[in-house]
Amino acid sequence: MSGSLDRRSFLRTTAAAGAAVGLSSLPQVASFAAEKGKPLFKISLAEWSFHRALFDGKMDNLDFPVVAKRDFGIDCVEYVNQFFEDKAKDTSYLKELKKRCDDNGVKSGLIMCDSEGDLGDPKDAKRTQAVENHYKWVEAAKFLGCHSIRVNARSEGSAEEQHKLAADGLRRLSEFGGQHGMNVIVENHGGLSSNGKWLSGVIKDVGLKNCGTLPDFGNFRINDHEEYDRYEGVKEMMPYAKGVSAKSHGFDKQGNETGIDYLKMMKIVLDAGYHGYVGIEWEGEKPGETEGVKLTLKLLNRVRDQLAKG
Repeated sequence: MSGSLDRRSFLRTTAAAGAAVGLSSLPQVASFAAEKGKPLFKISLAEWSFHRALFDGKMDNLDFPVVAKRDFGIDCVEYVNQFFEDKAKDTSYLKELKKRCDDNGVKSGLIMCDSEGDLGDPKDAKRTQAVENHYKWVEAAKFLGCHSIRVNARSEGSAEEQHKLAADGLRRLSEFGGQHGMNVIVENHGGLSSNGKWLSGVIKDVGLKNCGTLPDFGNFRINDHEEYDRYEGVKEMMPYAKGVSAKSHGFDKQGNETGIDYLKMMKIVLDAGYHGYVGIEWEGEKPGETEGVKLTLKLLNRVRDQLAKG
């Protein structure tokens, strides 16, 4: 995490269950197997990389897919719901966003959802409300052609209590997601969710094929005094991964990320059999957002080439 400028620091506080379906027979909504002659992994761009420009009004959410393709040659984007939070049910807006993607040859990968309540809230009514608050994002993601929505597994209480509560909320939301062919994936995003063993245990307990993880290379601070091993955490989450978030904060003169061994991390990702999209998520202060994304893209391409050579 970057401290004062991580995504959670911008969140605003907000305060059923879907009918069960035959999730075991759901079609695969995203393929992560390696294809002959194809790159070892593909690269997408997370909208949070431009959170400063978006919060300052220098960029609009509708412009994001255009910027991804025009400035970086990236053809898959990952949205953050905060930047169009009142548009989830606005069909005209979603049609325009989809048109911008189609016109530029860009795919919509997922929507990162925050500020919709805690899926592991100890109070049943609030937990149910949080589950239902996410329904509109499942439907918006389906409209845009995404494969997943990214959610948080936030809760309170002992590790065992939080496990049980988070699994309940995630299971109910995933049942609804299943009706729309949509994955519900959890990012390590602070608290116990940054404990790879705990989070993978929750996903295993949910037991639905469309409920998985979004391993983030940088979000392993459990609290002010404890940080989980990032490499072990990613390894533990990868069996359930339906996306990967390549967090970056800074680069040295050789073009390496200063706090994360990308070669080691991407080997863990590939060893797990994952060959899907890896999303660039620049979170540093210097250089600026455009240059930070370019440096991360260059590093991922270099690492991919190195790993392809064996």
